[in-house]
Amino acid sequence: MYTLGVRRDFIARHYLIGGDWDAENFPNSHHYVLELQLTGKELDRHGYLVDIIDIEKHVDDVVEIYKEQMLNDRPAFAGLNPSIEHFARILATSLNERISAENISELRVVLWENESAWAAYRVNR
Repeated sequence: MYTLGVRRDFIARHYLIGGDWDAENFPNSHHYVLELQLTGKELDRHGYLVDIIDIEKHVDDVVEIYKEQMLNDRPAFAGLNPSIEHFARILATSLNERISAENISELRVVLWENESAWAAYRVNR
Protein backbone atom coordinates (compact mmCIF):
# COMPACT_ATOMS: atom_id res chain seq x y z
CA MET A 1 0.00 0.00 0.00
CA TYR A 2 1.13 3.51 -0.82
CA THR A 3 0.33 6.53 1.34
CA LEU A 4 0.70 10.16 0.35
CA GLY A 5 0.29 12.99 2.84
CA VAL A 6 -0.34 16.71 2.69
CA ARG A 7 -0.19 18.98 5.71
CA ARG A 8 -1.57 22.47 6.33
CA ASP A 9 -1.77 24.63 9.42
CA PHE A 10 -4.30 27.34 10.16
CA ILE A 11 -5.92 29.20 13.01
CA ALA A 12 -9.63 28.98 13.79
CA ARG A 13 -11.79 29.90 16.75
CA HIS A 14 -14.48 28.02 18.64
CA TYR A 15 -16.16 27.60 21.99
CA LEU A 16 -17.46 24.34 23.38
CA ILE A 17 -21.07 23.87 24.41
CA GLY A 18 -22.99 21.44 26.60
CA GLY A 19 -20.48 20.94 29.39
CA ASP A 20 -18.20 22.66 31.85
CA TRP A 21 -14.81 22.96 30.13
CA ASP A 22 -13.61 26.16 31.80
CA ALA A 23 -11.84 28.41 29.26
CA GLU A 24 -13.00 26.23 26.34
CA ASN A 25 -16.59 27.38 27.02
CA PHE A 26 -15.55 30.85 25.85
CA PRO A 27 -14.33 31.91 22.39
CA ASN A 28 -10.72 30.85 21.94
CA SER A 29 -8.29 30.16 19.10
CA HIS A 30 -6.41 27.03 18.15
CA HIS A 31 -3.49 26.64 15.79
CA TYR A 32 -4.74 23.54 13.96
CA VAL A 33 -2.58 21.26 11.85
CA LEU A 34 -4.47 19.20 9.29
CA GLU A 35 -2.74 16.08 7.99
CA LEU A 36 -4.44 14.46 5.01
CA GLN A 37 -3.33 10.90 4.25
CA LEU A 38 -4.41 9.11 1.06
CA THR A 39 -3.83 5.38 0.69
CA GLY A 40 -4.07 3.08 -2.31
CA LYS A 41 -2.59 -0.09 -3.82
CA GLU A 42 -1.86 1.15 -7.33
CA LEU A 43 0.08 4.06 -8.80
CA ASP A 44 -1.06 5.79 -11.97
CA ARG A 45 0.81 5.59 -15.29
CA HIS A 46 3.11 8.41 -14.12
CA GLY A 47 4.10 6.60 -10.93
CA TYR A 48 1.91 8.76 -8.71
CA LEU A 49 -0.71 7.73 -6.22
CA VAL A 50 -2.44 11.05 -6.94
CA ASP A 51 -1.57 14.41 -8.44
CA ILE A 52 -0.22 16.19 -5.36
CA ILE A 53 -0.88 19.64 -6.87
CA ASP A 54 -4.55 18.72 -7.27
CA ILE A 55 -4.69 17.41 -3.71
CA GLU A 56 -3.02 20.52 -2.31
CA LYS A 57 -5.59 22.70 -4.08
CA HIS A 58 -8.46 20.74 -2.49
CA VAL A 59 -6.84 20.97 0.94
CA ASP A 60 -6.27 24.70 0.54
CA ASP A 61 -9.89 25.21 -0.59
CA VAL A 62 -11.26 23.34 2.43
CA VAL A 63 -8.92 25.04 4.90
CA GLU A 64 -9.97 28.43 3.51
CA ILE A 65 -13.57 27.73 4.62
CA TYR A 66 -12.50 27.51 8.26
CA LYS A 67 -9.34 29.61 8.48
CA GLU A 68 -9.72 32.59 10.82
CA GLN A 69 -13.40 31.68 11.34
CA MET A 70 -15.56 30.95 14.38
CA LEU A 71 -16.34 27.27 13.90
CA ASN A 72 -19.59 27.57 15.83
CA ASP A 73 -20.89 29.92 13.11
CA ARG A 74 -20.06 27.66 10.16
CA PRO A 75 -23.00 25.69 8.66
CA ALA A 76 -21.16 22.35 8.98
CA PHE A 77 -21.23 22.73 12.76
CA ALA A 78 -24.95 23.54 13.05
CA GLY A 79 -26.29 21.70 16.10
CA LEU A 80 -22.85 20.25 16.93
CA ASN A 81 -20.35 20.89 19.65
CA PRO A 82 -17.28 22.05 17.67
CA SER A 83 -15.02 19.38 19.11
CA ILE A 84 -11.84 18.31 17.41
CA GLU A 85 -13.50 14.94 16.69
CA HIS A 86 -16.38 16.56 14.80
CA PHE A 87 -13.95 18.88 13.03
CA ALA A 88 -11.77 15.97 11.84
CA ARG A 89 -14.87 14.21 10.43
CA ILE A 90 -16.14 17.37 8.72
CA LEU A 91 -12.76 17.97 7.08
CA ALA A 92 -12.38 14.32 6.00
CA THR A 93 -15.89 14.17 4.54
CA SER A 94 -15.44 17.42 2.66
CA LEU A 95 -12.08 16.34 1.23
CA ASN A 96 -13.46 12.93 0.29
CA GLU A 97 -16.24 14.60 -1.72
CA ARG A 98 -13.69 16.71 -3.63
CA ILE A 99 -11.00 14.13 -4.37
CA SER A 100 -11.94 11.94 -7.31
CA ALA A 101 -8.84 9.71 -7.69
CA GLU A 102 -10.17 6.21 -8.30
CA ASN A 103 -7.13 4.35 -6.98
CA ILE A 104 -7.51 5.76 -3.45
CA SER A 105 -8.90 3.16 -1.05
CA GLU A 106 -8.72 5.22 2.14
CA LEU A 107 -8.67 8.87 3.10
CA ARG A 108 -7.66 9.86 6.62
CA VAL A 109 -7.53 13.24 8.32
CA VAL A 110 -5.50 13.71 11.47
CA LEU A 111 -6.29 17.07 13.02
CA TRP A 112 -3.95 18.46 15.66
CA GLU A 113 -5.47 21.00 18.04
CA ASN A 114 -2.16 21.69 19.76
CA GLU A 115 1.22 20.00 20.16
CA SER A 116 -0.17 17.13 22.21
CA ALA A 117 -3.82 16.59 21.20
CA TRP A 118 -5.27 15.27 17.95
CA ALA A 119 -8.26 13.45 16.54
CA ALA A 120 -8.56 11.45 13.34
CA TYR A 121 -11.32 10.37 10.98
CA ARG A 122 -10.98 7.76 8.24
CA VAL A 123 -13.12 7.26 5.15
CA ASN A 124 -12.94 3.91 3.36
CA ARG A 125 -13.67 4.35 -0.32
